[in-house]
Amino acid sequence: MCSYSVTMSRIMNNRPYYKINSVEKTMKILELLAEKGELSVAEAAAHLDLNRSTCHRFLVTLRELGYVVQNTLSHYRLSFRIFELGNKVANRLQVRRTAYPYLQELSNLFNETINLGYWDNNEIIHLDKIDSTEILRIDPGIGSRVPAYCTGLGKAILAFLPEEDLNNFLKSVPLKDMTPNTITKKEKLVQELKRIRKQGFATDRDELFIGLRCVASPVFDYKNYPSYSVSVAGPSSRMTKDKITVMKKEVKRVGRELSKSLGQMQP
Repeated sequence: MCSYSVTMSRIMNNRPYYKINSVEKTMKILELLAEKGELSVAEAAAHLDLNRSTCHRFLVTLRELGYVVQNTLSHYRLSFRIFELGNKVANRLQVRRTAYPYLQELSNLFNETINLGYWDNNEIIHLDKIDSTEILRIDPGIGSRVPAYCTGLGKAILAFLPEEDLNNFLKSVPLKDMTPNTITKKEKLVQELKRIRKQGFATDRDELFIGLRCVASPVFDYKNYPSYSVSVAGPSSRMTKDKITVMKKEVKRVGRELSKSLGQMQP
């Protein structure tokens, strides 16, 4: 039978050819646990009309991935990983709406690329950005992940992390040389972070990409945690010492004002 006939047959039988059954079963298990709370393998299999051994394999896989927890009675329930995923999505949407006017303000002042970063699993996610209108620009896109230790966005957050979180980062993240300017010695990075904490802003001088520089400031959430950061980024040819001197004052100011808008508790 030709592929066209197979596709038409599936459509006629209301069976989408693109549907992956294993994904559908996984989602049904997650939805069932969300509704019922805690179930044994047999109970979950009965609810979903699945073979018990098949259901067990799904649950064990989800447990290994961290999405379900197995208790001492061999019952399964959802882990807080699901809660964290939902919160991350909600927080990102809200912070983007709140942050955009501040990003626009920096864009109007400097006409360079303005970035909003988010601290996630020892890396930085670019949540939002406003591109420069200049033809020459070098910067990651929205949704991209970059290392924290060699970016302005990342170092601005690292410098203000609680000591325990920073120590965990230093123990678990290898400092790879992205360019000849990347800091790859932990002792040197710690000294850099102390300087950043004292002055209130971070710089990236060709540390992630040759030809890219930026100035960044931390942004604190309502828990006083440096979950976010903002930066002005541009080609090294335009990001001169004098320009960075002007930028750092505005980036620090925007970081403070955005933190207040996100509910940062004042000391």
